[in-house]
Amino acid sequence: MKTTIPSQSAPQVPQSRIAPHLPGLPALIALILLSLLSFAGMIFSFIHLDGGAFAFGGVLLVLSLLGLIVFPICFAGLKVLAPNQAYVFTLFGRYYGTLCAPGFYFVHPFAAANAPAVMNGEPTGPVKKKASFAGIEGTVTESKPKKISMKTRTLDNRTQKVNDAMGNPIIIGTVVIWRVSDPTEAVFAVENFEEYLSIQCDSTIRSIASLYPYDDIDETSAGMTLRGSSSEVSDIMQETLAKRVKRAGIVIEDVRITTLAYSDEIAGAMLQRQQATAVIAARQKIVEGAVGMVKMAIDQLGEEEIVVLDEERKAAMVSNLLVVLCGSKEAQPIVNSGSIY
Repeated sequence: MKTTIPSQSAPQVPQSRIAPHLPGLPALIALILLSLLSFAGMIFSFIHLDGGAFAFGGVLLVLSLLGLIVFPICFAGLKVLAPNQAYVFTLFGRYYGTLCAPGFYFVHPFAAANAPAVMNGEPTGPVKKKASFAGIEGTVTESKPKKISMKTRTLDNRTQKVNDAMGNPIIIGTVVIWRVSDPTEAVFAVENFEEYLSIQCDSTIRSIASLYPYDDIDETSAGMTLRGSSSEVSDIMQETLAKRVKRAGIVIEDVRITTLAYSDEIAGAMLQRQQATAVIAARQKIVEGAVGMVKMAIDQLGEEEIVVLDEERKAAMVSNLLVVLCGSKEAQPIVNSGSIY
């Protein structure tokens, strides 16, 4: 008989709930007292057995041994949480609950804390390190707590080369401010929420940056550009990225563009274009001012009747004034003592 596994369109994430727990300090005191009581009971059992009370001594010995085995195991259920940290527990493969509030707790000793296999580039499970004592080198195993940090963190996304809306290669980099809002979803919805966020950030930046040009080529377009509308584009990136990582229990607080430049292969050409645009704009202003000054000079000469100019003399005067006012170098005057005819 063949059995089929039903396909799932999306991973089934358990509904987040508070893990069953007890106050940690009373539980700690009780476990210490019970462990001491078990040790004392074992001593009294030997006394009764030596005195001939085999039945009572045997029962007391068995109970004391069970206590010495069970109560030390229960110490594994003591958990300490600092502010903005969380534990996500499973019990024998099933979701047991989540603890988010800071404090000292006692949970089921067999409840295992879950966390991604890698966080911040470091493993969260047992780590083997080399150590030496009294000249003897060896390997020790350190176990790191599997806690989920809910603090606000920064993802400095590396710069990447993308093509803008006009196909020009550009270099763009961003910084993402984020935090874990639902530890249960962060652990069970994706394999590793930090790696998931990094990949989604790269994809979002690439897709959004390709929708807008780096800058207005003709200086007449009223649309958004990456350079001129960086705040608006960053808001769009934040909204898009927040939708993509919501299923992983992550909240995106801010996205900002930190690096934006043309790629090396076209940076020189784009710089020449910008310089040419600046020169043309400057020349346009110079010509507009020169025309106004020439018109004002001719009008004043005519109104005050300083000199009477015919059309040919006016044309020569306009030409000379424009050359002087619009030239990039200082003009060298030539004194004409004769007639222009």
